[in-house]
Amino acid sequence: MKIIGLIGGMSWESTQSYYRLLNLGVKEQLGGLHSAKIILYSVDFAPIEVMQREGRWDEAGKVLEDAAHALEKAGAELLLLCTNTMHKVAPIITRALHIPFVHIAKATATALKENKKRHAILLGTQFTMQEDFYKKILEEEGLRITIPDIQTIEKINYIIFDELCLGKCEEKSKTLFLDTIHQLYTDDTTIDSVILGCTEIGLLIEEKDSFLPFFDTTVLHVNEALHHAL
Repeated sequence: MKIIGLIGGMSWESTQSYYRLLNLGVKEQLGGLHSAKIILYSVDFAPIEVMQREGRWDEAGKVLEDAAHALEKAGAELLLLCTNTMHKVAPIITRALHIPFVHIAKATATALKENKKRHAILLGTQFTMQEDFYKKILEEEGLRITIPDIQTIEKINYIIFDELCLGKCEEKSKTLFLDTIHQLYTDDTTIDSVILGCTEIGLLIEEKDSFLPFFDTTVLHVNEALHHAL
């Protein structure tokens, strides 16, 4: 079993999900008292969130690059960045890394293709939904991506940062997500799936809440990591 390095804390609410799912996956595959070999570097999210808002991505990338090198020096044999949005700076994080970096968008694209999905709604932070660093990877794999209108993007972004990252799961926010999915599908019935493209969204909504299949990027990321680790 390889040692998995996690860069977490963005937010720590969803980093808990990574730790739990990795250990559940190892237990399921190896049985008994087996658990995952994990080294966690949990950053302080507050200054990184400010860097995001102010467009200081290179600076944020350097913080995560330092975390990645610390994990590598500590013995990690593969690396996961426990957030979708900060994959925007993946090229900075990996530029001098000597261990495999498991990319969350690539793991997501693989899962959709394996399940024969072709047209997905992407939900996440405004950065993930509006910028190309994430969507481009999905589109290069032949997937069609639909995002909400700008007003809904802003509402979803607020819910992620001001509620979910603080551990708040509001029923009205859950309703907004589900109504958004329903409206986008009504507008285009070729949509066949929903990507939960923020590691916190899975804390609020589940696949049983919707008529469309969900692809929770946290789960997909973990599954790909377990494939490498085991």
